[in-house]
Amino acid sequence: MDIQNLQQTTLQNIANANSLDSLNEIRVSVLGKNGKLTEELKNLRNLSAEEKPIAGQKINLARTAIESAIAEKQNALESAILAAQLTTEKIDITIDKKDRGLGSLHPLNQTKKRVSDFFISLGFSIIDSPEIDTDYYNFEALNIPADHPARDVQDTFFLSKNIVLRSHTSTGQIRAMEKSKPPLKIISIGKVYRSDDVDATHSPMFHQIEGLVVDKNITLCDLKGTLDLFAKHFFGENTKTRFRPSYFPFTEPSVEVDASCYYCGGIGEKDGKNCSICKGTGWIEILGAGIVNRRVLKNCSIDPSVYSGFAFGMGLDRITNILHSITDLRVVFENDVRFLRQFR
Repeated sequence: MDIQNLQQTTLQNIANANSLDSLNEIRVSVLGKNGKLTEELKNLRNLSAEEKPIAGQKINLARTAIESAIAEKQNALESAILAAQLTTEKIDITIDKKDRGLGSLHPLNQTKKRVSDFFISLGFSIIDSPEIDTDYYNFEALNIPADHPARDVQDTFFLSKNIVLRSHTSTGQIRAMEKSKPPLKIISIGKVYRSDDVDATHSPMFHQIEGLVVDKNITLCDLKGTLDLFAKHFFGENTKTRFRPSYFPFTEPSVEVDASCYYCGGIGEKDGKNCSICKGTGWIEILGAGIVNRRVLKNCSIDPSVYSGFAFGMGLDRITNILHSITDLRVVFENDVRFLRQFR
């Protein structure tokens, strides 16, 4: 076979190829295992010693020229395909369609940001802690005894004998006191888990905000002053707070904190009827708090004869519901856009 003629014919076919498939067919027919040029290479064994070098050189030159032409044509075809895709598949991001709405923060995140900003303005630091923790941090270090009902699997999600989904963000406070010594002013915000059935006021997962202050000469007065500021900031300057005696293993004394109803102004009535928000009482329970139990301080190697502190905890979901008069906890998690559009 005339190698030069084969080369010229192949180069012309390559130039006329209009697709990657046709180009590949040319490559296989010439350079493939049974291709024409490959067959010529195999036939070298039938030539004389004088003819072999000359024929071999012609074949190698032809192969080099054809491979180079194929690579160049392939690049050209691929570039053309890409250009066509960019033209037909591009999205014009400059067009503002009427049905493209702007998103916004979820109401829970809006409340979380407000809470964080408020306590940061008072000098608090925001900390984080694991959602999966040990029995020690979730119970023992917080002075919750082994026979406490919260340690029952019906009340807490146990992943193993000593590993739980945290039932409060107080675990972060213990870790903070172990890591840093007083003075401390911290806020811990995050998801917590309890074995509750889902209804209008309960969920097995919700969000909690807990605060801790530890320093010398901290008293219940400091706690009340801080929570008064918080209530006025969130519910209005005329909001009042009241403390009711309560019990928590990790604080002593412990209190439940109520805020006067922002909807009826603490009167208990609205438009001649019992207020639908406070149920006619004039007060809304917002959180639990107290002076840090001496045993908790000792567990964290803090001397209770030198330092004291206060702690408080509230449900982020509950604060959100109070702020926006939401009566069913479930709607916050259902992602109904009709509900979420109200918080833009």
